[in-house]
Amino acid sequence: MSDVELVEKLTEELLREYPPQSTPLTDFLGAQFDKGLGWVHFNLGFGGLGMPPKMQQVIDTKLRAAGAPFSQHRNPIGHGMGAPTVHTWGSEAQKARYLRPLFTGEEIWCQLFSEPGAGSDVAGLATKAERDGEEWIVNGQKVWTTLGHLAKWGMLVARTDPHQEKHKGLSYFVVDMHSTGVEVRPLRQMTGDSEFNEVYFTDTRVPDSERLGEVGDGWRVSLTTLMNERVSIGGGAAARGSGPISEAVRMCTQYGVTDASIRDELMRLWSQAECNRLTNIRAGANRKSGIPGPEGSTGKLSMAELNKKIYEFCIGVMGADGMLYSDYDTASHSGMFSADVQRSFLRSRANSIEGGTSEVMRNILGERVLGLPGDVRVDKGKAWLEVPRN
Repeated sequence: MSDVELVEKLTEELLREYPPQSTPLTDFLGAQFDKGLGWVHFNLGFGGLGMPPKMQQVIDTKLRAAGAPFSQHRNPIGHGMGAPTVHTWGSEAQKARYLRPLFTGEEIWCQLFSEPGAGSDVAGLATKAERDGEEWIVNGQKVWTTLGHLAKWGMLVARTDPHQEKHKGLSYFVVDMHSTGVEVRPLRQMTGDSEFNEVYFTDTRVPDSERLGEVGDGWRVSLTTLMNERVSIGGGAAARGSGPISEAVRMCTQYGVTDASIRDELMRLWSQAECNRLTNIRAGANRKSGIPGPEGSTGKLSMAELNKKIYEFCIGVMGADGMLYSDYDTASHSGMFSADVQRSFLRSRANSIEGGTSEVMRNILGERVLGLPGDVRVDKGKAWLEVPRN
């Protein structure tokens, strides 16, 4: 039996045994995980079948047609970033503990990388972790932590050796967000939502058993998270004509647009969206498990800039209506998706910042794809303690 035949058979079994319309959400997702249909490229027993990542598209197409729930909608940070990191770097015990409740959405995850003085330069972070026997004591501040107020677990990178170069003195931990000394403060955005948070650590104790990778190897581990983050944000392959571009079509229909120049711009945006979708499908088919290549940066950059153009177009079509905006309850939105065009227009500004700014994406593509010289690094070879900081 070929890989395609096997995943089709297992997916049909899943839908037959656990009808999406009548099966509780966590039960359906748990069954999907147990059949190896969660992340098909993961190892057996951990939500996968050890198959190429492109087989996931076969599964997701059948599930979407049947109206099945998707794990990434419930736990986007955990599904797109936490799971690949745990699967690549975690022990057998860590994978057994974390992956299933992550997939079912019973345990939400967040990412604790950015800091007020280290946003795009993640390796310059200052949050420190000092060893105390079989525990680490963490002190510092993180910012822009999506879903931190809902999360059970956080992916934390902290400085464990300030005498090393900034990339070499980091370690990576999974931290319980309900631990003593963890304080989460919401950040209200211009959308009215509070999906992002500040997180403060004050003498927070993290068991060494919750470390991913070796001590001092946190940068390599974090690359797995970062590269999968870019694939997760920009590498989706939704149905043709869906997503933000469908909003542009809807606005033109709703407002009865007949102006040829506006219709021409709509078709230009639609063509760009379709090219981006097909590029993501091709990149996903070629992607290997573990640490993805620069294709994630390509999709992320393209998606971020295109989304801004599409929603600017929508607001223009709406005319004066585009200036109206409701007062949103900050607790009612995840901040990731919305059917409200005005809110999506405001939220799209974050697309070119989160997961690495568009400027960072261009640097990655210039260096890793085009082979251009890297940026000048004045801190190369210096201990983190010797590098001036704001």
